[in-house]
Amino acid sequence: MSINLDEPKFDQKTYWGRAKHFILLTNPLNAFASDKSLNEAKRVVDEFRKTKRMPQGYDEEKLWAAKYLYDSAFHPDTGEKMVRFGRMSAQAPMNTIVTGCMITFYKTKPAIIFWQWFNQTFNAVVNYTNRSGDAVITTKQLMASYCAACGGALSTALYLNSKVKGMNPLYARLVPFAAVCGANFINIPMMRSNEIMNGTPVFTPDGQRVGESKIAAITGILLVCISRVGMALPGMTLVPVLTQTAIKKKIFHPSSLAIVPFQLSLVCLCVTFATPLCCAFFEQKANISINTIEANLKDKALKLSPKTDTVYFNKGL
Repeated sequence: MSINLDEPKFDQKTYWGRAKHFILLTNPLNAFASDKSLNEAKRVVDEFRKTKRMPQGYDEEKLWAAKYLYDSAFHPDTGEKMVRFGRMSAQAPMNTIVTGCMITFYKTKPAIIFWQWFNQTFNAVVNYTNRSGDAVITTKQLMASYCAACGGALSTALYLNSKVKGMNPLYARLVPFAAVCGANFINIPMMRSNEIMNGTPVFTPDGQRVGESKIAAITGILLVCISRVGMALPGMTLVPVLTQTAIKKKIFHPSSLAIVPFQLSLVCLCVTFATPLCCAFFEQKANISINTIEANLKDKALKLSPKTDTVYFNKGL
């Protein structure tokens, strides 16, 4: 068979190829797949990789469907089944609820504290679940990272909220987005601090493991931060603007409960499309010049693959 399940179905060198790949990978329906379905997908993928023969009852289309279901639930480096709420396929349903509540209940300090804490706890699960590499992070490191991430997010949200009092109501509605942006650049590096300290695995073009690079880890984390801000941008800026416009035109009263389903519907629409389209900003299998990584890794890469000028790594999601 000419099918290579070790590579995505679509060309990852083009944006639209990556977009189609992530649309299938982050399909919200995958988040609700049963363990039985996931285990069957794993069996089929493992069998095909081992035998290179089409499993009984499958054709190419069904095989790729099984592969994307498998990829949506199993970590690419560890092979472990990821916690359901941490999978990228759960981003749309979960972020619809979390983002909707953050931009709806933003006026009181208790509401700000609760929803920022809830959001950062959810983000911490996502960031840990989709980390790069196979290194183990200790419970002590995990708790320290979680506390720092939550503390940074709450401080940012409360500070910004105190500064917009008395200003245009729209500014207050945009505070959650500003807080989320700042928090992403705290939460993601903190929850993946083990990679920053110990590096993430880098490989030659033919798949030989070179070693762990801290420079590659930092690069991957920065790319993920940019993608995550992009995911939050439409739902947390466009929706408040549309809501404020609807209130001005007297479509809704500011205290009307009808605003809640209106905002949730818009957020759901934004998140469903923003998640795969922003994941597609950068290749999942990222690359970095050997002249950029650590000198000892450059030397080892050249020994393993004398003609290579690039190494590859999983940047995480």
